[in-house]
Amino acid sequence: MSEPQNIPGLQPVYEDYARCVHCGLCLNHCPTYRLWHLEADSPRGRIFQMVGVELEKAPVTASFVEHIDKCLDCRACETACPSGVEYGKLVEFARARIERDYKRPVAARFARWFAYRWLLPRPWRIAFFARLLKIYQRSGLEFLARKSGGLGALELAEREALLPRIDDQFFFRHLGQTFHAVGERRARVAFFGGCVAQVTFSALNEATIRVLTANGCEVVVPRQQVCCGALAAHSGDREAARSVARKNLRAFADEIAGREFDAIITNAAGCGSTLREYSHLFTAGEPEYEAAQQFESQVQDVTEFLAALGMVAPLKPFPARVTYQDSCHLLHGQKVREAPRTLLRAIPEIEFIELPFSDICCGSAGVYNITQTEASLELLADKMKHAAGTQAPTIVTANPGCLLQLRAGAQLHQTGQNVLHVMELLDRSLE
Repeated sequence: MSEPQNIPGLQPVYEDYARCVHCGLCLNHCPTYRLWHLEADSPRGRIFQMVGVELEKAPVTASFVEHIDKCLDCRACETACPSGVEYGKLVEFARARIERDYKRPVAARFARWFAYRWLLPRPWRIAFFARLLKIYQRSGLEFLARKSGGLGALELAEREALLPRIDDQFFFRHLGQTFHAVGERRARVAFFGGCVAQVTFSALNEATIRVLTANGCEVVVPRQQVCCGALAAHSGDREAARSVARKNLRAFADEIAGREFDAIITNAAGCGSTLREYSHLFTAGEPEYEAAQQFESQVQDVTEFLAALGMVAPLKPFPARVTYQDSCHLLHGQKVREAPRTLLRAIPEIEFIELPFSDICCGSAGVYNITQTEASLELLADKMKHAAGTQAPTIVTANPGCLLQLRAGAQLHQTGQNVLHVMELLDRSLE
């Protein structure tokens, strides 16, 4: 390996790369390899390029950046790998190298700074821009922009179609609140509400809290929590991710201090995967490292926690066919597969049908549908073809990003399917 890099956080060592024996078992599980059948856009091909940069001190070229950027970081290769390659750790380190050593175009550098350092870490700025977007969506400007053809002329139509609907009320108003258990308290949890989700998925967060309280959980929502840092970490901006991680570690430590909590809960698979790997952002010896290890040991996805706790709230029948799309960072990142299916099957009269290739990414992948829109839409088209083939009126998933992508897919491909989070369907089924 080359000399230690001036990149904060967990540093891969030679053995991390050497675990890849180039067997190729990951290839058919990699969305980009399935699209293009190019070795350079496969997990082992990307690892080969990473090793070249690390061992041979090869420069970070535009070609290297292109192939690393085209990776969805879905981590399906980790699930398929018999050698235990921690690909997610490797690709995030490669992106941190790119962030340090490669000069992107001015517009790209500004967009990354604006999103990861200026906007997402500050809730009031998210709320401000959300209100502007709500004016666009509610005032008729959105209708005019779509009908005029101007978005198409600017090559923005596909990206604009993926924009989330802004909520009438924001979840920020619940920060600092405690929601008491219905009946006997069986558990106490701290709830992580996300960043953009607080202005686009307030109803989902509230549904999650209702399901938890109905099943005997006291839910505490720490006031000072901020963005989890997943988007920044996945994009290679480790300093931005470390900054928000420190704030969250303090926010939850202050809330939990002196009280017994059973878990830190999130309903966003992408957030949960990063929250459960906060120690990767720090190195042993840093004051935050041990705190991050303690924090991540408490984080659970809401489906995992609730399936283990067991549901006691009465549920109404839902006599309809439902299929489930695995969220990549729940299945491949957190290794949670059965919990959401267990919860869905607990709903009376539901007809659950497996979605073919459910473990293949839908193309959302954080900001991938914005930065790599064409590839994202190709993956989405394939996903909607399989979803339509199930003849299920309802598609269920476990991550807000997947919800947005699949809802856009249902509209673009006119499948007529409703797309819900597991918690939304459970909330609708509560007596």
